[in-house]
Amino acid sequence: MKGKRRRHSAELKSRVAVAAIRGVMTVQEIASKYEVHPTQVARWKKEALASLPTVFSNGTGKRDKNEERLREQLYEQIGRLKVENDWLKKKADLLD
Repeated sequence: MKGKRRRHSAELKSRVAVAAIRGVMTVQEIASKYEVHPTQVARWKKEALASLPTVFSNGTGKRDKNEERLREQLYEQIGRLKVENDWLKKKADLLD
């Protein structure tokens, strides 16, 4: 049985993917140059092509989700404070 699996850095993966996307070298040549399996080259190329649309989106989708989550939390807090305020007004009226 072989040793531990090799961990490849994001930089290496991106270099391999770019080389595969360019198409100047064959998958076999890229695999031998970077010492990875040809299947891995194809997988990284596919992942890179799939994630390209999100690279140029400036994170607006992620930012929108974060803003929506924050908005929901703030509305929830406003609701709790309103209920608390109304309760305190009723109790203050009873004391007077």
